[in-house]
Amino acid sequence: MANEGPLSRLTSPWGGFWAPSWSRREHLGGRWLPVEMFLIGLFLVATPYLISNSISHHYLVTVWDPEVALDRQIPAVYWMILPYTALYLYYPVTLALSPRDDRGRAELTVGMQALISVTILCTAFHLIMPAEVDLRDQLDWDSMNAWQTSMFEFIHSSDNPWNSWPSLHIVHAYFLTRLMTMWVVREYSGHALAKPFLFLLWLELALLCISIMTTKQHYAFDLVTGVALSHLVWVICRPQLALVESMGPKDFAEEAGWT
Repeated sequence: MANEGPLSRLTSPWGGFWAPSWSRREHLGGRWLPVEMFLIGLFLVATPYLISNSISHHYLVTVWDPEVALDRQIPAVYWMILPYTALYLYYPVTLALSPRDDRGRAELTVGMQALISVTILCTAFHLIMPAEVDLRDQLDWDSMNAWQTSMFEFIHSSDNPWNSWPSLHIVHAYFLTRLMTMWVVREYSGHALAKPFLFLLWLELALLCISIMTTKQHYAFDLVTGVALSHLVWVICRPQLALVESMGPKDFAEEAGWT
């Protein structure tokens, strides 16, 4: 999109890719696009991570170890597996909160493109600079209660201790928190639950940032690089979101090549 600077051009919408989805946005009474975005996310967000995680685990070795003394000084806190796994609620909640008008649909599409792009970037880091997170020996399974044990077993069975930095947990959570905050402030500010929801949302983000270290899933370096990258992606994405407002969704979609 023109006249918005080089950072904005880096996130210019993929015209041909999103055109079919945009043409179906009114299906199911306007409820279809979030469903389609969820399915696209499974293939282009979840799948690349799982594939790179498996490749790293089975075929790669650590190229550079980001572990520092602090990582082993941070205690394991078993109940924090709850905010850690709460990341998986971010995706359906984001889709549920996305406005059902064309402005919201265009913003959701821009956000999904950013999420796909940063996931591919992170998985490239994970494959080029693989690093094993060698901290799980600090977990004392006998000190966990039943639900904590079950949740740790689920995470360990589905996520090998690789894909260290930047932490996709942090990248995704921060970006989606900013996107949801934008919608809640604009669309639901008068609702009685708006402020409590935003408080809980940002509290969860803060707890999640801590939890990736206290569950021994990540190093401190993973947190720092994850926050830095996710904020950069949000800054880069903001001009496109602003264009949806300034141009209007119809003109934005036409300029983007979706119609």
